[in-house]
Amino acid sequence: MGTPSMRFSESAEDPFALGRGASAVLDDQGTVVGWSARAQELLGYPAKEVIGRAWQDLLVDALDLPAARSVVVDAMRTGGWFGVLPVRHRDGRRVEMGFRARAITRGGDSREWVLVGAPAAEVDAWQRDRALLDGLYRRSPIGLVTYGPDRRVLRVNRAVEKASGVPAEAPVGHRPREFMVDEDAGPTDERVRHVLETGEPLIFTEQSARARHDPGRERIVSVSAFRMEDPSGRVLGVAETIEDVTDRHRAQRRLALLNEASVRIGTSLDVTQTARELADVAVHGLADYCSVDLLKPVTLGDEPVPGGSGPLVRVALSPPEHRVPFKEGDVVTLLPESPQARSLYERRPILEGLLPLRPEWYAMDRRRIEIALGLGVHSLIAAPLVARGLVLGVVSLWRSRNSEPFEDDDAAVAQELSSRAAVSIDNARRFTQQQSAALTLQRSLLPRAASDLPAVEVACRYLPASGEPGIGGDWFDVIPLSGARVALVVGDVVGHGIHAAASMGRLRAAVRTLASLDLEPDEVVARLDDLVSLLATELEANTDGNGSAIEQMIGATCVYAVYDPVSRHCSLARAGHPAPVMTTPDGQVTVLDLPAGPPLGLGGLPFETCDLDVPEGSLLTLYTNGLLEARDGDIDVALERLHECLANSTAPLDSTCHAVVEALLPKEHPPTDDIALLIARTQVLPPQNVATWQLPLEATAAARARQLTTAKLTEWGLTELACTTELVASELVTNTYRYAAGPVTLRLIRTHCLICEVSDTSHTSPHLRRALSTDEGGRGLFLVAQLTERWGTRYSHDGKTVWTEQPLPHA
Repeated sequence: MGTPSMRFSESAEDPFALGRGASAVLDDQGTVVGWSARAQELLGYPAKEVIGRAWQDLLVDALDLPAARSVVVDAMRTGGWFGVLPVRHRDGRRVEMGFRARAITRGGDSREWVLVGAPAAEVDAWQRDRALLDGLYRRSPIGLVTYGPDRRVLRVNRAVEKASGVPAEAPVGHRPREFMVDEDAGPTDERVRHVLETGEPLIFTEQSARARHDPGRERIVSVSAFRMEDPSGRVLGVAETIEDVTDRHRAQRRLALLNEASVRIGTSLDVTQTARELADVAVHGLADYCSVDLLKPVTLGDEPVPGGSGPLVRVALSPPEHRVPFKEGDVVTLLPESPQARSLYERRPILEGLLPLRPEWYAMDRRRIEIALGLGVHSLIAAPLVARGLVLGVVSLWRSRNSEPFEDDDAAVAQELSSRAAVSIDNARRFTQQQSAALTLQRSLLPRAASDLPAVEVACRYLPASGEPGIGGDWFDVIPLSGARVALVVGDVVGHGIHAAASMGRLRAAVRTLASLDLEPDEVVARLDDLVSLLATELEANTDGNGSAIEQMIGATCVYAVYDPVSRHCSLARAGHPAPVMTTPDGQVTVLDLPAGPPLGLGGLPFETCDLDVPEGSLLTLYTNGLLEARDGDIDVALERLHECLANSTAPLDSTCHAVVEALLPKEHPPTDDIALLIARTQVLPPQNVATWQLPLEATAAARARQLTTAKLTEWGLTELACTTELVASELVTNTYRYAAGPVTLRLIRTHCLICEVSDTSHTSPHLRRALSTDEGGRGLFLVAQLTERWGTRYSHDGKTVWTEQPLPHA
């Protein structure tokens, strides 16, 4: 294997070469018998003055003579000598010369000595260049590869041999594709071709350089290349210096992995999603497979058992692999001798560098053992997931057939990765716990959809917020009222979490209480506003400056509607809430023009009631603002879609609710705010089920009420209730005769129960009291309360109505 001709410096040519060096010939006694023109040029002696004279008398000073004789002795013993000696110039000055001496046998025992000399400076430079070239190939820690014009390897140095494990002679005469894997050989060959053709050098170009005989061993090199030319400019090939930067590359990759982990892990507050993010990050920079197994309580948002004991659930596996014995959702049972069990117990990473997968680590059946053995896994790191001193689970990093085994540095990265991920998983677990508690509280406070109401048919949807915001304070309610009427309520407490759910529960309870008083909608909303202001004041006094709960209460909104199936009359009022939508039987959809009113809690501002007549079969749709803001925030577009879904007033209500949710909520993104949707189809009581009479305010009014009641109940086939109802009507009319003024109205309504109502123009409130045995009166309302299931009083602008309800007899 030859060495290419490379010109390191102007003195790189051999100074002893023919035509460049000064030569002299000495006989065996040291007499000069030959002298070259170059010797005359360098030392000033012409041949006629030198030939025939002893060399030491001519060329060496007396002071240098001992050293010169020592050189002669060494040369005679070894047959040759090379070194630097001072000689005397013809003009008397000393000249440092490098000499190469060799003995030549002429015949018999006669010997002559051939001396070739050159200026010491040239010899030193030449020696340095030779030492440099020799060092590059024999002692340099940086690899060197030279290629010929045909892009075949001419020579490699020992650094390349040591790094690759391949003898230096092996790649000689071959192209990169013959000793490197195809993916890495292509760029290498193209780089050599580019330098050969253009002459442009390459500096510190990094690339993969995996050997064909060991493709699983990662090797990253930094390459610099230049074209080699002789003095005439003829291209001799390409020289490459190669530095192994695998360790540096791995260190950079590990740092990049940790940086990527800080960005990609913990993007949501979902335990499973966070575990999958951890697994995905790990397989893109550290492992071939990654599995994340969490203690079962962690997956449910509960506090794990101290010590990390208990069943594990495989939450994430990346990449998906059908050959893995345990899939996502499977319970993973570890045996004490497994690395994962040891990692959980010792709370530190366990590195298994070159051990095959041991089926006995797991409690597996024969089928799973056979599957596991086919994976070709040869290296494992098991790292515990620990946060706040709690063991949450374990992450297993695997490398298979074509990868290098894990190293200690990989275990350190795995520990850092698992520590960061554990914090995110624990945050997600704690959020899940809080969200579950809030959702449980909220669902316990929300009503079930009312059924079998004479006034309306109802369908509803409640969709809790998911993700970081958490559960909100939206609610709805359907409240049966006296006289077969019904109240429809939808409200929204701004904010999320336990505080919002608790505030919602307070408001819903207050609305039900106020609704039981049969107040007008504007008065209900006004009293609710007073209640919110009072609650905010109490919270402000008890929260030590923490205003989050106060802001939630002040941010509450509400819409309240009362529908009467007898008169088809609907009264509505709202406090800063989106206006309801009404769909008439002919398909016309209208946003009701209600006075907006301020949000609850501002105080001091009036609310107004809007009255309208609603055709039978109309749809009243009440909702919270999350419904319109869920998809893209464009409320006008959302309203248009809502109108399209509500246009068919005869469609089943459940289908309509489903269509609204599908149209307004994006499937790919769960809502970030709670959504409450309530749709009611209005109904009208048949006229034959309602009887109304005006009675004169005179002494015979009670008797007349008994007659009318008995006759109507007989007509309705409710003779079993006749005796009780005529007594109730008689007592209520008698009270009106005694304590009220103006005409008396008696009304009977037959629905799921029998309703008896007596109205007058007085606002005096009747009171139930217990009469003494000596009292002559005061027992009327007591009798009414005992004979009926429910009774009460409602007020209007024109007076009051006392009502009772009795269950109908079974058919």
